[in-house]
Amino acid sequence: MKKLLLALTFLAAGTFAFAQETNPNAAEITFEETVIDYGLIEKGSDGAREFVFTNTGKEPLIITKAVGSCGCTVPTWPREPIAPGESAVMKVKYDTQRVGAFHKSVTVTSNASNPTAVVKIKGTVKAPKPVQTTPVKEEKTSMMEETK
Repeated sequence: MKKLLLALTFLAAGTFAFAQETNPNAAEITFEETVIDYGLIEKGSDGAREFVFTNTGKEPLIITKAVGSCGCTVPTWPREPIAPGESAVMKVKYDTQRVGAFHKSVTVTSNASNPTAVVKIKGTVKAPKPVQTTPVKEEKTSMMEETK
């Protein structure tokens, strides 16, 4: 019985591998850059950036989803197919209300020959300068000094 199960497992794995042959005409997603460094930015500043990509394959590229690694990273991608040789933009918005260093990723799923691609953003949101909320006391001068 064990030999039968083992044989069926190898048969299924071989069939799956055969079915996964790559299409030589498939779409191909190529990003101009896979990491965007925000650098040091102010809290509350514009967190929007753009990843430019090109379909370097031979069939239309269709992005089915793009997911940020957390709720603070929100991607927006084109819903229409990208023709071979054409470029498009995926926008990514990071929540800059969160102070400190960040390293986030966006996983892009498409019909490309490599169906999953990952792009990354990084940077540091600096804390705002503290605001003086208590009044500053002024020293009173004596009457003697004022008359001099």
